[in-house]
Amino acid sequence: MSNEFEVLLVSSQKGHTFMFPKGGWEVDESIEEAACRESLEEAGVIGTVEHELGEWSFISKRYGIYYEGHMFPLLVKEQLEIWAEKNLRTRLWMNVVEARDVCQHWWMKEALDILVHRLTLQQK
Repeated sequence: MSNEFEVLLVSSQKGHTFMFPKGGWEVDESIEEAACRESLEEAGVIGTVEHELGEWSFISKRYGIYYEGHMFPLLVKEQLEIWAEKNLRTRLWMNVVEARDVCQHWWMKEALDILVHRLTLQQK
């Protein structure tokens, strides 16, 4: 299953690491709406948010405080040529094995494992 589908990662703004699009949510939007907005801003993709993979607490390396992270798969329907952070980030499609190797955040790797497990069950 790990090589049968691809996931999209984006570089950090400094360009040294790869991760899934992420960010905070505004008071006037749902967590799912925030996931769509962040995916559009950071990766230039539009799609359908699917069922949440989970919630994680992690410490921000930049600020040294705890954050709450919710991860959602996004079924990509459209990939734009121009998007808000195109000049700040690189987007890269890769298979799950490659994504797990390059992703720097343990909680994102756990979310990826949950996604693979979910998709494997759906195929049975």
